[in-house]
Amino acid sequence: MATNTIRRPAPARTRKDSADLTAALDAIRRIVQSLRVSARAAERRLGVSGAQLFVLHALAEAPAHSLNELAARTFTHQSSVSVVVDRLVRRRLVSRTRSAEDGRRVVLALTPSGRSLLRSSPEVAQIRLIGALRNLSGSECRVLARHLGRIVREMGVTDAPALFFEDAMQQPIRASNTRRRSTAPTH
Repeated sequence: MATNTIRRPAPARTRKDSADLTAALDAIRRIVQSLRVSARAAERRLGVSGAQLFVLHALAEAPAHSLNELAARTFTHQSSVSVVVDRLVRRRLVSRTRSAEDGRRVVLALTPSGRSLLRSSPEVAQIRLIGALRNLSGSECRVLARHLGRIVREMGVTDAPALFFEDAMQQPIRASNTRRRSTAPTH
């Protein structure tokens, strides 16, 4: 006999519990919406994903002397940032050259095209989110990380974390392409 493994939400016990749950969900919704709107603006205006724009901003601060360094600066895993960098190199927005000091290492830097693209870029929500998290005390950030980790486990989410919204965008939208693909209203 099969058992149902889908977790059902527990019924609200009090009005306060319900209000706290609503407040938590509303905060999550606002964060996700801000990230989504920022990513869409980057895709529409520049033809790059929000994650790609975030990496470009990280490289605008200074070249990265390895993928691991760039992953640390973007607070993600090396394999995730590697996929984004590959796309940016193909678009000639980022250069990948051998280090003069150590030929086994690569240096990642913005190209002139990458710098030009950044001059007209919209605001990046990931940068605002990181700034807000940095404004938390160390203990507040640890508690938040612990609680979010528990929520992820309770949801059964097992996917490796990627840069925000990078997995959803397989082919970048061309900034010059203004034709809509569908005339159906969006909600």
